[in-house]
Amino acid sequence: MIELVNLTKHFESTSGVVEAVNNVSLKIEKGDIFGIIGLSGAGKSTLVRCINLLERPTSGQVLFDGVDLCTQSPAELRQTRRKISMIFQSFNLLMQRTALKNVCYPMEISGVPRAKQIEKAKQLLEIVGLSDRMNSYPAQLSGGQKQRVAIARALATDPEVLLCDEATSALDPNTTRAILALLKEINETLGVTIIVITHEMKVVEQICNKVAVLDHGNVVENGFVKDVFLSPKSEIARELILPKSEAVHDFKGKRMIRLVFDGQSSLEPVVANICLECRAAVNIMGADTKNIGGKAFGQILLMLPEDEAALSRIFNYLDTHELKYEEVSEE
Repeated sequence: MIELVNLTKHFESTSGVVEAVNNVSLKIEKGDIFGIIGLSGAGKSTLVRCINLLERPTSGQVLFDGVDLCTQSPAELRQTRRKISMIFQSFNLLMQRTALKNVCYPMEISGVPRAKQIEKAKQLLEIVGLSDRMNSYPAQLSGGQKQRVAIARALATDPEVLLCDEATSALDPNTTRAILALLKEINETLGVTIIVITHEMKVVEQICNKVAVLDHGNVVENGFVKDVFLSPKSEIARELILPKSEAVHDFKGKRMIRLVFDGQSSLEPVVANICLECRAAVNIMGADTKNIGGKAFGQILLMLPEDEAALSRIFNYLDTHELKYEEVSEE
């Protein structure tokens, strides 16, 4: 549906050329909830703005249903952009308009008759759970309610793609979960492909089926969320999945492993079995479980004993039982 081919975006500044996006190639299929994650300054927002050509790429292609948007005329591009809506961290609502009139606004611009505008806006506000607040102004709404209005407005043009640029970063954890659940429902019921820009792995884990990890404008990892979670290949992905903690840093020099489990293995008493079968004591330095695609995934950070014979028994047990693990280095 959307394919980025060798996409590059450079900016000129007083200190020289800033390479925001470097030779990025990605393919986003119809129906995906595709996450693009990275730390601040990784180039995420620039990349997503290149998808709908709010930022025109320095080079490369942006293919939408096989058509390169970079070659379209202004009139053609305006038509295409109706199929690619966007929501932002700051909501960008019109403060002098009610929720209903905010949702009507894109349809006004498109010349939709007023009666149809109102009818559709009411339907969309019902979808996002705000049918009782349609006459409220943005100043009378909470942050989560404002974002729901923004989502309803983005859906007013019947888009095929919804771009979410840090759409939950300004919200508290409970509201974030509710908004992400709403986006997932929209994806499933309306068939809208969603691209999520975020710096939080928990956002990707909750709703995305695929993810690309961005670092300094480069895609360093790309694949299904569960695969990236289970076996991160890049240092930045490891940092996003298992952030370094002071508690672990205090034990610098000790051997540690990150033990990853899913499905069947998550139901087994792995740590207890290591202690019993390997006759070795291990310390749990951290543990976490995730719900990815409706399945439980988890990870445990274990400090291992210094005895070489015990270490050999532990690694033999892990390998024999085909458990996923990797040694963790805290530099």
